[in-house]
Amino acid sequence: MAQRSEQPLADVTRARENARSRAAESPWMPYLPASTAPFAPSDVAAEDLRWAETVAPGGYTHLRVARGTRIRLTDVSGDACAHVLVFNAITPSERLNVADTQKIPWQAYLGEGHPLLSGDGRVLATIAADTSGHHDAFCGTTSDAWNSQKYGDAAPEGPSPSGQGLFTLAGVKHGLTFRDLPPAVTFFQGIRVDADGALDWQGSAGPGTHVDLVAELPLIILIANVPHARDPRADYVVGPLQVVARASRPTAPDDAVFSATPERERAYRNTIAYAELAGL
Repeated sequence: MAQRSEQPLADVTRARENARSRAAESPWMPYLPASTAPFAPSDVAAEDLRWAETVAPGGYTHLRVARGTRIRLTDVSGDACAHVLVFNAITPSERLNVADTQKIPWQAYLGEGHPLLSGDGRVLATIAADTSGHHDAFCGTTSDAWNSQKYGDAAPEGPSPSGQGLFTLAGVKHGLTFRDLPPAVTFFQGIRVDADGALDWQGSAGPGTHVDLVAELPLIILIANVPHARDPRADYVVGPLQVVARASRPTAPDDAVFSATPERERAYRNTIAYAELAGL
């Protein structure tokens, strides 16, 4: 009887050890548990931390979070550019509406206290903290056509992936198609509108700034960390983005942002009514 070769087993063993070593060395793997992340907030109890990872330059992540979750995005180097989409996780057809996000608060520029609204008049998330102030709700993320023209490539696995391509990959994991993806908001790379209507590139506020988002409903969150479309630099420049999620609470009637304007209060009350009817 011929003896069985041990070579296939040895090959599989080496492949397994190689995969494990690469995972252990990768700075882009999520930290499990989240409290083991070197950048986990020291003032948050370990049992309240839900997720911690660093999104690679040109990378993406996707989260499904409970109502009241607080998500911190941190620009480590000053070159991160977090393009963000949010969806109602119960009914994903309810999604971020950038026009209403600017219109309802009577403010086109994103900052602390700004609600991110859906087209159904509800608040999906609130910007609960902001140390950057350099954001954009005008341009959306980059397209494949734009990146191909500027950088020569837009493939998600290539050297210069577009936000469009990465959002498509992230969305598929939640049953979303390209047609389900609305315009995004962008954090850490700012745009202002001049008096003549021209878009003025503001760039970054520098390294170490952060933005906190509070989920007002259960959410699907898609994040693409790619250069801004208006970034004047010829090279594909983007830095790492830290993401930390922790248990918290949604905005309540006694919070100042809740009744900052009649329009905001109505949007928050619509959100609370929806949540109560859904048993959340």
